[in-house]
Amino acid sequence: MAKAAAAVAYIYKGVDAKGNKVNGEITGTNPALIKAQLRRQGIIANRVQKKPKPLFGGGKKIKPGDIALFTRQLATMMRAGVPLVQSFEIVADGSDNQSVKELILKIKEEVASGTAFADALRKHPLYFDDLFCNLVASGEQSGALETMLDRIATYKEKTESLKKKIKKAMTYPVMVIIVAVIVTAILLIKVVPQFASTFAGFGADLPAFTLFVLGISEWMQEYWLIAFVSLLVGVGGTLEVKKRNKAVSEFFDRMILKIPVLGLITYNSIAARFSRTLATTFAAGVPLIDALKSVAGATGNVVYEQATLKIRDSVATGIPLNAAMNQSGLYPNMLVQMAAIGEESGALDEMLGKAADFYEEAVDNLVDNLTTMLEPMIMAILGVLVGGLLVAMYLPIFNLGNVIT
Repeated sequence: MAKAAAAVAYIYKGVDAKGNKVNGEITGTNPALIKAQLRRQGIIANRVQKKPKPLFGGGKKIKPGDIALFTRQLATMMRAGVPLVQSFEIVADGSDNQSVKELILKIKEEVASGTAFADALRKHPLYFDDLFCNLVASGEQSGALETMLDRIATYKEKTESLKKKIKKAMTYPVMVIIVAVIVTAILLIKVVPQFASTFAGFGADLPAFTLFVLGISEWMQEYWLIAFVSLLVGVGGTLEVKKRNKAVSEFFDRMILKIPVLGLITYNSIAARFSRTLATTFAAGVPLIDALKSVAGATGNVVYEQATLKIRDSVATGIPLNAAMNQSGLYPNMLVQMAAIGEESGALDEMLGKAADFYEEAVDNLVDNLTTMLEPMIMAILGVLVGGLLVAMYLPIFNLGNVIT
């Protein structure tokens, strides 16, 4: 079976029924169909061509937050009784991101041509993962798509909020470290050499600490570019190996869990993602075994991904979810107990939702505490770096009196 051509943006020029010149932009699969579509609107097109891509890569990149906003807006439109295809048009018109607008219009064209919404989304795996598509498919089959979109929107919003909290915890210390390294490098390359020329005429032995700093300065002046490139290659290479090598990825995921405070933040964020994803999928009517497969990929940690898949295998053999979680020894006792209560009461999704709220709040508090703790530590590190360089440079001046006498 031939694959349908994807809809793309075209620009046209022509005249309307009154003979006035008109031009604009329209989405379609080929110029002939677009001309036919324009004729139905009373426009005779003289020229139809694909919209040229803007210089320097086009529109802004589509971020997960954009997908969360799209889902929320679509859910709101459908709850208000607006038909699905018309909802796409309204949401697309209100988007400031041209890339998002084009994506929505492509999905709209596919749905308008008779493709199921979930199947249309599956054609864009870069933005809609299997979990998203499966939940939409479940909503379509049950006839409650607007309710399902609302749940998906809530899930995406909570997930993005959690990601922002984690980034907040990581960004602050990393940025300060980068600034500290840059300042130290500038001092070693530009400032310390000025002192070195002065010390050359002292006629006395320099303190060991000063000689050590001068040695580092000389090395930096000669090899700073090599050091900078090596650092970039080292960091980039490590990240690439982590992405491609499962063993290396597992090593880093295990190590981050052992870092004080940061490990606790990661631990709670994994518990929150596990709870939120399982609550959303289970509430959507997805069987528990299938839901756990989606949850495994959403944990964001190789260690917990493997543990969740083992839990899935245990549940498939008839073991209760809470017992399987307890056997893994990785999940917090409170989460296990909440799952047990949920299973016994028949309200597993509700109990897991409450657990997700708890762990998301815990992450929020830990991030705030981490920022508070890091501020004095970072100031101390900066003080040692900059202060140490100053002391090293002024030690010979302090000893100048001994040389004169």
